[in-house]
Amino acid sequence: MKYLVMVEGSHADYEAMSGRGSAQSPAWDKESLTAMFDFMNTLNKELLASGEMLDGQGLADPGETRLVSVDGEGRPVVTDGPYAETKEVLAGYWVLECASLERVTEIAARVARCPQPAGAPEYPVVIRRIDETGPVQD
Repeated sequence: MKYLVMVEGSHADYEAMSGRGSAQSPAWDKESLTAMFDFMNTLNKELLASGEMLDGQGLADPGETRLVSVDGEGRPVVTDGPYAETKEVLAGYWVLECASLERVTEIAARVARCPQPAGAPEYPVVIRRIDETGPVQD
């Protein structure tokens, strides 16, 4: 089965990783960033070698986000980020093909142990099965 494994963050976390900490997220130093990237690179290499990783990416600062909707007349309405009302954002993801939910849960638990500075906010790692067939009606 294929799964989407997602890690969350906030705009404040992206600022903190750039060395600009806040009450919500303490500033990261170079050693903390290096430890995180080393951890993620090692995990990615292992998942690629096992054949389980189909794709995985970290996402850019939420300040680069753009929302596109349509107005009542079907014209595009574009809004640029960041969004003060948004607490968590998708920070990165993996598309994995695993033999079972238990296996992808093991991987997500490993992701949750990624090193970070003391006091940094902790977010759950989200697992969603990719529905390759769509909804079925009886």
